[in-house]
Amino acid sequence: MRKAVVTGIGCVTPFGVGVKKFSDGLQNGRSGIRKIEKFEPDELINCHVVGDVPDFDHEKYIENRLDKKRLSPVVPMTWLSVEEALQSAHYDLDSFTEDDLRGIDVMIGTAGGGIEFGEQQYEHYFTGNIDRANPYAIPSGIVGMLPSEISIRYGFRGLSHAFSNGCTSSTDAIGYALDRIRSGRSKQIITGGADACITRGLMAGYCFMRAMPTSFNDTPENASRPFNIDREGFVLSEGAWILVLEDEEYAQQRGVKPIAEIAGYGSTCDAYHRVQIKGDAVESARSVELALADAGTDKDEVDYVNLHGTSTKLNDKLETLAMKRVFGERAYDIPMSATKSMLGHPQGASGAMGLLATIAGMKDGFIHPTINYENPDPECDLHYVPNESIEKEITTAVCNCIGFGSKNSALVVRREY
Repeated sequence: MRKAVVTGIGCVTPFGVGVKKFSDGLQNGRSGIRKIEKFEPDELINCHVVGDVPDFDHEKYIENRLDKKRLSPVVPMTWLSVEEALQSAHYDLDSFTEDDLRGIDVMIGTAGGGIEFGEQQYEHYFTGNIDRANPYAIPSGIVGMLPSEISIRYGFRGLSHAFSNGCTSSTDAIGYALDRIRSGRSKQIITGGADACITRGLMAGYCFMRAMPTSFNDTPENASRPFNIDREGFVLSEGAWILVLEDEEYAQQRGVKPIAEIAGYGSTCDAYHRVQIKGDAVESARSVELALADAGTDKDEVDYVNLHGTSTKLNDKLETLAMKRVFGERAYDIPMSATKSMLGHPQGASGAMGLLATIAGMKDGFIHPTINYENPDPECDLHYVPNESIEKEITTAVCNCIGFGSKNSALVVRREY
């Protein structure tokens, strides 16, 4: 079976633009959570903290004057991440032929796509300001626009697909990209995830669900606190995390040294509830077991787990239970950490964020911490790498993801250098 290797990575995150800022922020246990500045919260929005990309003027990265008013901020975030990933994978697009461009696929996970742009336009429609609305509200506001904007910008002529499964979107996109490489149907895939869902509508909706923290509006850096007894909910965030996935033989022909191997993927559904995980966590555990089996990896080989770790009451408790189901007593010895403690919850980009956090740790020999771990929940009693990163060589890791609609997805990643 063909191997799928990562040859390049790129990102835009609440730490700033680029993999270096991302890796440094993780290793130093920084928080990327801050008070919301995109809009003034109203009586419907009682959570005032978000994980936004600092000082990001999306119009700065859009050359076409008209497109500055036609595109959601998620598009240039993703472009910048794609460009960094292509550079680190040593791609020279200027030298590519038409046939070369036809061989590059795009498979991106996103929960909201261009939702920020779309929401702004619908506000004009429904408040009687139709003259201020943009006719691109639908083509620029839907989920499927994101991979298309990548393909159009760079001339990639292969398949261009969006995966929108809520929180597991990018994990699933990467999992399907893995299958494409293994089957020999694709040699090069631009994959990963991106979302920019910090909007009035979504913030109000999540606050109405009581899914977001309200006690940390004056101390935003403490708001995302997975596995603490006083956790109150997730912090909505944004960003883009992109990787170049290639057939190993093709990468060797190009003379490129892989960063990591995506070795396995598993996915299940609890078939239980729109927003809750089933209380026994059986299917959540099974998605990890399927990923390990798909990778041909014994659970005793796993030396790190990147957790979904949303900082919500039920999710953290049941994810802990799922890890115990998978790893038994050894679950207490495996370092596990939650990237969302530092960067919040970027919706459909969550899985890609956790995967790139894991790959960054593999490259630089560290496991990032779960910050704000101050008041442990007795039901969440694993080794969450509290507050400070640890030096460790990661060889084989699991990246776990859980989503609305009872969805569970997991990836297995191996170091390749």
